Amino acid sequence: MDIKSIKGVGPKTLKVLNSIGIYSTSDMLYYFPRGYEDRNNKKTVDKLIDGENAVVNVEVSLIMRCKRTRTGKSINRIVFKDDTGYLTGVWFNKPYMSKTFKIGENIILYGTIKINNGEIEIIEPQYEKIKSEEYNGIIPIYPLSKNITQNALRKISNQCINSVNEDIKECLPIELKKRYELEDIDYAIKNIHFPESFDALNKSIRRVKFDELLKLQLALFLIKNQYENDKTAYKINPCPQIPKLIESLPYKLTNSQKNAVDEVIQDLNKNKAMNRLVQGDVGSGKTIIAIIALFDCAMNGIQCAMMAPTEILAQQNYESIKKVLQKWDLNIQMLSGSTSKKDKDDILMKLKNGEINIIVGTHSLIQDDIEFKNLGLVITDEQHRFGVRQRSNLAAKGHNPHVLVMTATPIPRTLALFIYGDMDISIINELPPGRQKVDTYFVRPSLRDRIYKFLKKQIDEGRQGYVICPMVSENGDLDVSSVEQMAVFLKNNYFRNYKIGVIHGKLNYKEKEKIMKDFYNKKIQVLVSTTVVEVGINVPNATVMVVEDADRFGLAQLHQLRGRVGRGIYKSYCILIGDPKTSEGLERMKIMVMTNDGFKIAEKDMEIRGTGEFFGLKQHGLPELKLADPIKDIDILKDAREVAKYLIESKKIYDDEFKILREETEKILYEKKDDININ
Repeated sequence: MDIKSIKGVGPKTLKVLNSIGIYSTSDMLYYFPRGYEDRNNKKTVDKLIDGENAVVNVEVSLIMRCKRTRTGKSINRIVFKDDTGYLTGVWFNKPYMSKTFKIGENIILYGTIKINNGEIEIIEPQYEKIKSEEYNGIIPIYPLSKNITQNALRKISNQCINSVNEDIKECLPIELKKRYELEDIDYAIKNIHFPESFDALNKSIRRVKFDELLKLQLALFLIKNQYENDKTAYKINPCPQIPKLIESLPYKLTNSQKNAVDEVIQDLNKNKAMNRLVQGDVGSGKTIIAIIALFDCAMNGIQCAMMAPTEILAQQNYESIKKVLQKWDLNIQMLSGSTSKKDKDDILMKLKNGEINIIVGTHSLIQDDIEFKNLGLVITDEQHRFGVRQRSNLAAKGHNPHVLVMTATPIPRTLALFIYGDMDISIINELPPGRQKVDTYFVRPSLRDRIYKFLKKQIDEGRQGYVICPMVSENGDLDVSSVEQMAVFLKNNYFRNYKIGVIHGKLNYKEKEKIMKDFYNKKIQVLVSTTVVEVGINVPNATVMVVEDADRFGLAQLHQLRGRVGRGIYKSYCILIGDPKTSEGLERMKIMVMTNDGFKIAEKDMEIRGTGEFFGLKQHGLPELKLADPIKDIDILKDAREVAKYLIESKKIYDDEFKILREETEKILYEKKDDININ
């Protein structure tokens, strides 16, 4: 039902509601409060305690004139009262507050209490003008636009709940609700908006969280089911030379790598398309898994494509593949934006006629003019940097090809199952033998001189180092280091006799490639860079990573940057220079110093930022969750996954009692199928 059919929703209100995503009564029912005010727990003025946050029901007694300090700051003081005493509301730099209230109005105030020499103040309180019948109960506080009040939205919400029953459809049978102790959905929706009690509110929130997670898990299982039922993929017989390839490596595979290789080879040996995620921490050795998969398919005469998010990383992958597979007669080529037209035309022709076995590239691989003879394996590296459609477009170049996705973003397994419920998952949780543990330190800017003298000492000993800055150039924020300024500072003060390279996102590929090659070949001793180096770059001689303004980076970024050092035989260091202004910024620094475990860091990052922001659900094609959080609600997620798995495997999802659940899940699939589906 259109929201404008609700009493009180005129053209102006309709425009405001539309601006916050409310077009229908159903939208309003699922526009949940951001918090609650317990008016059953109001205090009288005489019971207020210094430092507490409190709710008081008072009357406007005196409106004082706005005063200004010598620095021009305005201070508004308004006196309120109840039967037990007086309370002064204080607002800073809000001169309009004097005109907001009228003497005698009833007001609910919520804020921090300050008691000084017997005078009771409430600082910068939230306020609401109320009528007598609105005093009691647990009152919802909605996320608001500027042009609508809490009272107005509550009235609209209340009307929707009381007059629109067809928008609230029960999708779970009684038996299932009983087994998992779930409330009826209509009871849950009503109590999330207007709770009878906090116990009822908590039970109601749990029900909606369960529904959100269940539908999403069902959608992902249904996608996976499509792969299970599709028998048209190339069946790759395990190449008998794989053991010889593994023996030729200059290192032994870890147990995690061996398990991942076995899982990939088994998947390729089926006549249904592989759809596997290989997830491993920085430096855990994921690339060799991809190379073995490429080798297995190419030796069976099947074409393979590997796509990387940057040309530097694509070049590195290309060189690694050629080096490992040099003993075998395979045609391996690279295609990128900087490939000449002549070379590109030659590559396109050979891809089409099947002469090329393995192609490595960037987004260039998904251009319309690229055709394959028999593309059977698609590998995407550093998956989180691609839009889902880009991966889908590459896979569409073949007929239901096997898909292998590589990511160095550690995700707790349960969350990985949530995000990638349609994929099988291999986790590499061991570092290869000889991989150096990187010592991490956090220092304040006052120690900067000492840090760069330490870096110089390392370079004097023949090593190399990175210096990372968060910005390319100044934009008015003078306390932020820029790459150009930092390079000049380092050259003038510490590295007069050494070569400093500067690399950032504004350089073209050839410029970046030359600098990176010079750094790799030790022609450059210090590389000053933005986070363009965070993914995949491998320079074994680099032993020091200095990150300026480190508190401005996220944990995942910092961990990826740290992974650029410790790749050779020398002791390595990551030094974070920063002056955090928030508790969150300081917490990130402490976590980096405390652990090198990417999975632990990912969990902490999600705790700090929330799952949605950390992982970018929209980026992955997944609908954003209104209430559920897969990390905080891990127990609910496990229950929802258990139910989803049962409904799919037993085919109960197609029974009449689950018709509404199936239709609502199919709606997610219909709206998101192009995005969720990795293929």
